[in-house]
Amino acid sequence: MRLVSFDDYRIGVLTDAGVVDVTDVVPDVPAPLKSSRMLLLIEDWDALRPKVEAAAGKGKPVPLDSVRLLAPVPAPRKVYAQPTNYRAHVEEMKDSPFAHGGEAVPADMGMFLKATSAVVGPADTIILPFPDRPIHHESELVMVMGKRGGSIPVEKALEYVFGYTCGLDMTVRGKEDRSKRKSYDTFAPIGPWLVTADEIPDPADLEITLWVNEEQRQHAFTKDMIVDCPNMIANMSWVATMEPGDLIFTGTPDGVGPVVDGDLVTINITKIGDLALRAKARE
Repeated sequence: MRLVSFDDYRIGVLTDAGVVDVTDVVPDVPAPLKSSRMLLLIEDWDALRPKVEAAAGKGKPVPLDSVRLLAPVPAPRKVYAQPTNYRAHVEEMKDSPFAHGGEAVPADMGMFLKATSAVVGPADTIILPFPDRPIHHESELVMVMGKRGGSIPVEKALEYVFGYTCGLDMTVRGKEDRSKRKSYDTFAPIGPWLVTADEIPDPADLEITLWVNEEQRQHAFTKDMIVDCPNMIANMSWVATMEPGDLIFTGTPDGVGPVVDGDLVTINITKIGDLALRAKARE
């Protein structure tokens, strides 16, 4: 199933005919908490899924281009991220003038957090905070957690995943702490929708491609990750308890490069789709 957040934090199911609004199956929330609707759906998915499926079957779809897509999880509690998780990217960063910021930490030792306020969706713009510093794209598979758990065993890890989406881990290169350089507003675009885990039984069987404008910059397969998705979950949950709706950015392949004002950055992941955002200099 493909789930979207759209317009005023409404929840929809994407079908071949368009988006069907299923917001009414989610418990009502006060207006200030509308952004948490997707969290409520994920938390109670086992009970709500039959209602979602029934509503999607009966509802009237509207064209996808008639709604404003938001980040599929607009208000995650935490955003985890895995550094240097493809060997070719490790090698390119060793040769990079930007490697002094801790970029080459071994993958099995790494974990960092991005600010939740960096999360945006397909209809938003990547805001570039500096006109004179390198700002790079990093295309990544993003896991969305579905259950609360700490010290999750590797063999059970994928049972805690609710679904998957595309992500861009935007990065200012420099000497500052990694979390600071990656947490600027708009630096964690995700989308265009959330694909439930039953449609992607093996997250190691996906292909990732990224273009800037019409130039292909990145292309890789998730089977080439140094730390695979189950081990990532086990390692990170040993540090911080995972909760429904938490995001895990799983690391980028080689081919990272600069993004400047006016660029269109597009990531495609097989079985998920395309996420495309325009970059704009901060005014």
